[in-house]
Amino acid sequence: MANGTIAFDTLSTSGQITGTAKSVDTDYVVNGSAKAWINFNGSGTIAIRDSINITSITDNGTGDYDITIANDMANANYATLFGGGEGGDADSGARIPNLAIQTASVMDVFCRNLDNSAADGAVQNLGFFGDLA
Repeated sequence: MANGTIAFDTLSTSGQITGTAKSVDTDYVVNGSAKAWINFNGSGTIAIRDSINITSITDNGTGDYDITIANDMANANYATLFGGGEGGDADSGARIPNLAIQTASVMDVFCRNLDNSAADGAVQNLGFFGDLA
């Protein structure tokens, strides 16, 4: 099997998708897709459940995590989306991740309760959008 290069400007469906959006310019795929993301358990034994382009996560104490990006972003000016919670128990309170320090290779995140007190969160999700180095 030979490996090679495929060059194209538009992705199109073979007709399996209904509606009018049956193709997309590859610029949207490259520029609009997350360059890294992570879903991790931030409570008890800290562990990555699933991720793309993430090397590791470090537990720095209650609600404080360093997330290391495998292939660095171009600079520290990328966008990050956060989401989190305690999971399962609706009365346990929200666990909201907040950006602390952001570099091209590491995101330092603090997880807080609604009253801004530090808290570990069982379900944490982050997405990283921007250019890779």
